[in-house]
Amino acid sequence: MSAKVNAKGELVELKFPTQKYRQMAPAELAQAIKDVIERARTQMSAHVAETLGRFAPEGVNMADAMNGQINPTQMMSKLDLPFMGTDVPGRSERPEVG
Repeated sequence: MSAKVNAKGELVELKFPTQKYRQMAPAELAQAIKDVIERARTQMSAHVAETLGRFAPEGVNMADAMNGQINPTQMMSKLDLPFMGTDVPGRSERPEVG
């Protein structure tokens, strides 16, 4: 079987090229489907991270950024831009909006 996902990791296609799946136990088939979808998501995530990484500041790991494993202050500092977070020197709280 094969699976295709879009850049968001959403399943867009699931194919069963043979009839072998009909001989699988329900739990075995369910696990095989989950595994093939997870492989497709992992591959697409790596592809997206690699593509976006070409535009990221040097030293920024896009896979980490996509998974929420990056400090935005550190990323902005690599661009020599201030970040309006609470850890900016001289700033004790976020600015009020509205």
